[in-house]
Amino acid sequence: MLNYMRSIKPKKITKGDLIGLISPASSPDDPSRIEKSVKYFEKQGYRVIVGKNVGKDRGYLAGTDEERLEDLHEMFKNKDVKAIFSIRGGYGSGRLLDRINFNLIKKNPKIFVGYSDITALQMAFYAKTGLVTFAGPMPAVDFWQDEVDSFAEENFWRILTNNKKIGKVINPNGEKFYILNKGRSEGKLIGGNLALVGSMLGTPYCPSFRESVLLLEDIGECPYRVDRLLNQLKLARVFNQVKAVILGRFVDCYETDTTKKSLTLNEVIADYFEGLKIPVIYNVKHGHISQNITFPYGIKCNVNTSRGFIDITESAVI
Repeated sequence: MLNYMRSIKPKKITKGDLIGLISPASSPDDPSRIEKSVKYFEKQGYRVIVGKNVGKDRGYLAGTDEERLEDLHEMFKNKDVKAIFSIRGGYGSGRLLDRINFNLIKKNPKIFVGYSDITALQMAFYAKTGLVTFAGPMPAVDFWQDEVDSFAEENFWRILTNNKKIGKVINPNGEKFYILNKGRSEGKLIGGNLALVGSMLGTPYCPSFRESVLLLEDIGECPYRVDRLLNQLKLARVFNQVKAVILGRFVDCYETDTTKKSLTLNEVIADYFEGLKIPVIYNVKHGHISQNITFPYGIKCNVNTSRGFIDITESAVI
């Protein structure tokens, strides 16, 4: 399917709606974070249902593949559930892809939120159904603390509860974007975690990158591994297809062994992006950080690096 396929927008959520929590990848190390996040959402005025298999473990997975898939399907089947939030990332979402009932999802479009490993589900949902999903804060990562970051919180709820044009994306505290290549372009926003995007290439669950704006972020990958992942995208001609690139935060992506020779992360980024003839913008506050900007995948995004802004030119919900 081409990336400029018709997107399906979910309905916005309003106070009193039912939110479903699932663990399609890993479980939180501290299970109490789930209970604390439930209290947070209830305090915001929402009702919450937790998947029946949430809290289970199978090694690094939040239960068996069958258990995690069951919770995913049940939340889309449940007519009362208006939004589905992934409790955390970790690893395991990709193991579900060849068993997902995509027809069920297409017939029951709902808000679906997560990032990191959840990228696998988000890209597959878009490729197979056109569903607009949301890369944003997760319950056991961001919404369990006594003090939730106000910038991330306001941005998150505004996008999920408002069916007006989202508009310009700004960093917190007026922090500027870094411009690697100047220009202006528009396309449908897709992408997510760099390692997961790379793992999807060549599978039937990867959407086309044609006419898209590609968003990338990652964590814990030292420079040579970031290099390898970007090279994979380059050799797959992804950068020849996209209209623009947005680079979020690459957290802890440095060589920890000081005895090893290494390029810096910024040198690797420059090697792959400074020569491209498309707009590339860097240092966007999105990814494994507390001040995490929520991005919707599957809707139009205008990147103008000559003037230094990102503009999401439509709503993400109806």
